[in-house]
Amino acid sequence: MNGIDSRIVIRRPRKVRHEHHGGGWKIALADLMTALMALFLVLWIVSTATPRELQGLAEYFRTPLAVALSKGDRSTASTSVIPGGGPDPAHADGERARIDIRTQRLPADVRRSLMELRHRIESVIQADPELRDMRQQMRFEMTPEGLRIQLLDTESRPMFRLGSDAVAPYMRRLLRTLAPLLNELPNRISISGHTDSLRYAGGDSGYSNWELSADRANASRRELVAGGLDSDRLLRVTGLGDQVPMPGSNPGDPVNRRIAILVLGERASTRIGTAPPRSVQARE
Repeated sequence: MNGIDSRIVIRRPRKVRHEHHGGGWKIALADLMTALMALFLVLWIVSTATPRELQGLAEYFRTPLAVALSKGDRSTASTSVIPGGGPDPAHADGERARIDIRTQRLPADVRRSLMELRHRIESVIQADPELRDMRQQMRFEMTPEGLRIQLLDTESRPMFRLGSDAVAPYMRRLLRTLAPLLNELPNRISISGHTDSLRYAGGDSGYSNWELSADRANASRRELVAGGLDSDRLLRVTGLGDQVPMPGSNPGDPVNRRIAILVLGERASTRIGTAPPRSVQARE
């Protein structure tokens, strides 16, 4: 065709697909709803579980996975793959501290019996209309030595007459209610008295917080015995003045005026210097 290119070029319009990119929020929302459902489920389980089940759950999560799968002793295993556990892997201070804490812990059966005692005390106090309000003045703490029950003072409800060891009527009722409950376990008992930092005008040369704390501890001992506590269970009655304030409190706070009743494990009883009675069943 006289050198003219006869190819025919046909132009077709390109079809553009409009993709929808706005569905990502649905996936995020689904993930959020799943997480919330899991959270509410966990909260519901925790709120309906018994104290013993909660204790078992806590022990489960404290057990390293490798130990749980091998059914080994969790107290002899470390969760760290790096030796030591301190700030420098070349030093084992961190691991030694972990071992020290393990050896100080109460055995599981002793902890269980002491926890049952705590729940028994709480139930009895809650069921008594005259003592129910005093539950706010009680603190329970599980320590390496045993179960510490602290009876705290308040400005509106002091346990003793100001500056004296005269026991208030509601404090007397509380102590005499505790006495038969403490008899349910064979463990020895230590009682300590504490004061706030307000000093007597004469300082420590005369009657001071040392004497006051000791007198109040001894007055509490008398009320417990009057309530039926076996006096042979008593191992130590001491006054510590204002030397051991409550953690997080100011030395002058009313909560530092308190009586601490410590239900001892056998190891702590021996460490204090006197072996537990032969009738003790809860061995460490």
